[in-house]
Amino acid sequence: MKIGIPKELKAFENRVAVTPAGVHELVVCGHEVYIEAGAGLGSGINDTDYTASGAKILTTAEEIYAISDMIVKVKEPIPQEYHLIRENQIVFTYFHFASSLELTEAMIKSKAICIAYETVELPDRSLPLLIPMSEVAGRMAIQEGARFLEKPHLGKGVLLGGVPGVKPAHVIVIGGGIVGAQSAKIAAGIGAKVTILDKSLPRLRYLSDIMPANVTTRYSDTHTIKELIKDADLIVGAVLIAGDKAPQVISRAMLKDMQPGTVMVDVAIDQGGCFETSKPTTHLDPVFVIDDVVHYCVANIPGAVPMTSTLALTNATLPYALNLANMGWEAACREHKDLRKGLNIVKGDVVYKAVAQNFGLEYKEFQF
Repeated sequence: MKIGIPKELKAFENRVAVTPAGVHELVVCGHEVYIEAGAGLGSGINDTDYTASGAKILTTAEEIYAISDMIVKVKEPIPQEYHLIRENQIVFTYFHFASSLELTEAMIKSKAICIAYETVELPDRSLPLLIPMSEVAGRMAIQEGARFLEKPHLGKGVLLGGVPGVKPAHVIVIGGGIVGAQSAKIAAGIGAKVTILDKSLPRLRYLSDIMPANVTTRYSDTHTIKELIKDADLIVGAVLIAGDKAPQVISRAMLKDMQPGTVMVDVAIDQGGCFETSKPTTHLDPVFVIDDVVHYCVANIPGAVPMTSTLALTNATLPYALNLANMGWEAACREHKDLRKGLNIVKGDVVYKAVAQNFGLEYKEFQF
């Protein structure tokens, strides 16, 4: 199979979909790998590193898309890439369709095979291709939140861990999954007072057992959130419904109950955001202020640390890319139920129910 790795075009997205080690594995299996020139530079990978592993370097994205049977990316295609995607071409990447009707319609029109990292799902309902980036994003949510709590960045001017004789900051984490657990872990390690909320009692029991003493667990409901945000310094939105639009857990009206300079980090922004006032931002212009509350809504948080993120991501995605390349997408999805869950749009049909329902589109269960 001919596999193409284009350079990511999303603003300040420095990750790349395959490392030289991944190229080597694909080439050993008899596949041809084409890398767009400079695609790995943001992750510290030179074109010569790729050619030494057996890849061929092409100058433009147009060449990559034209020659490849399968495109492997990090982020969803953006408008200038839509016309490059061909009928029956496999596109394997983070799509987050539920947050964009424009993208969904473009991929329907392309008649490509769209396999989304974020909906590949194991029998225990874990999301193996989302987990590594959720781990990065959860940790960075605290790192970035701490930065924007500083007064020069419009925050309250609060140090997360406090100092002897001065109380630490109060961090609220809404959602106890991978992102939430990593956020709580890092915030607690710094010394903050942390409250983590979730709707799953088994998950809350687990978190209560593993978290340090400065982390409190609470059941997540609107009343509890309203009470907690009154004295919060940093709020991390970490809710997730796999493949579907994120539920909004903080409304515009609730901002008035927060103290000026409170920071909200919406890690769910890729799936539409879990705060009513959220809108996607970039690493270049990461925050905006509404009702004196600082919103951080960067849609590709792990892209800021590509030398970590690229390795973490490709460690997880490479086995799936190998299955797709070695077996073809139909055989691979037929044999591997977890990969089958990644099918979102196939030859013009929406085959992932949550995406169809979100936009009122026709859903067609894929039949092998």
